[in-house]
Amino acid sequence: MSKESRLVYSTETGRVREEASKPEAAPQGDGIVRLHRETKGRGGKAVTLITGVPLAGAELKTLAKDLKKLCGVGGAIKDGVITIQGDQRENLKPALEKKGFTVKIAGG
Repeated sequence: MSKESRLVYSTETGRVREEASKPEAAPQGDGIVRLHRETKGRGGKAVTLITGVPLAGAELKTLAKDLKKLCGVGGAIKDGVITIQGDQRENLKPALEKKGFTVKIAGG
């Protein structure tokens, strides 16, 4: 197979073209962690979104785990945004400030 081939998948060999792997780096932002409350697309149930956290990989997972444990609820991480179930902004702000982050409560 030539280098100019546009073939990306073959039933014989599976994926042919290697996808460029993205380096897992901390997201660049203004250094402020923002706490948003959101209900859209969630059946009217509120969740707290934590954006702008300057951590990546295992550090972000550890932070999310600690915050979920603090609030006693579930949550998830997707694209560098931590989602915590319920409106937990008032509980999370002092905990994040204690860890050394600059925190703002954003949205309504």
